[in-house]
Amino acid sequence: MALLEILEYPDPRLRTKAAPVESFDDELQTLIDNMLETMYDAPGIGLAATQVDQHRRLVVMDVSEDKSDPRVLINPEYTPIGDEMAPLQEGCLSIPDSYVEVPRYLQVHLRALDRHGTPYELDADGLLAHCIQHELDHLEGVLFVDYLSSLKRERIKKKMQKRHKQMS
Repeated sequence: MALLEILEYPDPRLRTKAAPVESFDDELQTLIDNMLETMYDAPGIGLAATQVDQHRRLVVMDVSEDKSDPRVLINPEYTPIGDEMAPLQEGCLSIPDSYVEVPRYLQVHLRALDRHGTPYELDADGLLAHCIQHELDHLEGVLFVDYLSSLKRERIKKKMQKRHKQMS
């Protein structure tokens, strides 16, 4: 397995809309394993393929306390269960050290394929529901900064540009 580079905002590749996964071959299995390793190493609770410059509808996540419940979501879709929303503080591996409250649906119904292409569905609430919505946004080229005012978004963008200059 290998650690993958996580793209950081404002990299334009983060705005790429992901294409459906059609082949469940060895290359996909390796990508899934590498994404899980990268997510755990970061450390994070979710990672979309878009964030590692692989523009496919693939997400890995693990919201368990002890990192013992890895999930693979391929070609995922969700629908809200009810219309109740609440803000929860979000961070993002592509926007390190920035945390903002983003309103999300409290409950969602997820439909996805597992790493072998087997369909599954689940109802999620709490942190899992929040994480699903955040990661599926990535597959559409949407970042949590898009939910902020232009002033706050610009502030984060400048902070990230400064960070990139310091790291260069």
